[in-house]
Amino acid sequence: MFVVGRNFLIVAFIFLTVGSAWAQQDPQFSMYMYNNLYNNPSYAGVEGVSKLSAFYRSQWLGYTPTFDEGGAPQSMLVSLDMPLFKLRSGAGLIVVKDEIANWNTLQVKALYSYHLAVGEAKLSFGLGAGIYSQTIDYDQYRPIDNNDPLLGEGRESQVRPDFSAGVFYRAEKYYIQLAVNHIVESEFDFGRDSVRNALENHLVFGGGYSYELNYDVTLKPAVLIRSDFNTYTFDLGMIAYYKEKFWGGASFRQGESVSAIIGYSFLKEKNLNLGYSLDYIISAQAAKSPTSHEIMLTYSLPVTGGAGKKIIRTPRFRH
Repeated sequence: MFVVGRNFLIVAFIFLTVGSAWAQQDPQFSMYMYNNLYNNPSYAGVEGVSKLSAFYRSQWLGYTPTFDEGGAPQSMLVSLDMPLFKLRSGAGLIVVKDEIANWNTLQVKALYSYHLAVGEAKLSFGLGAGIYSQTIDYDQYRPIDNNDPLLGEGRESQVRPDFSAGVFYRAEKYYIQLAVNHIVESEFDFGRDSVRNALENHLVFGGGYSYELNYDVTLKPAVLIRSDFNTYTFDLGMIAYYKEKFWGGASFRQGESVSAIIGYSFLKEKNLNLGYSLDYIISAQAAKSPTSHEIMLTYSLPVTGGAGKKIIRTPRFRH
């Protein structure tokens, strides 16, 4: 187990020490360690419980645009996943809305994963299929040339297919994941042949580890690396848990921000979780606002025994 964890750290270090900053196309969430389903379809059902999650992110809060229209980016995500024990599988659904000034995107994707037992660990393979929609509000542009043929009027939208695939390996104390999103590089031209804005293939690689410092305190470092096969960006984080009820830590996003993360688990089974992240912008502050804010709420449905078998849950990677 130690050898696998050490190799993972070596691979992560190589990724972090070569390359450059990566331009954002999909929304990024600071509490990514609680959001594996968004990045990887193979995570569907891995936790062994049905789970509903919601994230809201207000980036660069207080940013004031030059004109009245537009504003700072806002991202919203709702996801649901559940195990399908009889099929040794999992299923899920994600809905993501991203607003950046006059440019809005909407992703809706159904997910399926197949689970294999590998000793005491679990290996899952997943696929995602759905739609990706882009909307432009041309009325918010301030063109130099009002007769520019690329300009439209009002709001225009286009919908294209979207697919993803991934693999997720989860052991008792660590996990490793790899996924590719936007496998089909769908193009959005809004009826203008000279405009072809295509989705880029996105590679996601990451992992986490659970280390019991003592009976009450557990440390969980995590890393997430994203790449468009030309450049990359990475997140590094560490969360400390006290009696699996109170948790807090910090995260760093390359070329963007540092984050403070806190959370609390409610109810007897700790299946209702509320988290908050405060990001402090460390790059290009002159063009942004200094802080971003993110809220997370998750609820795991109570587990009921089936087929006469008692289900034993582990809290290590359930949040």
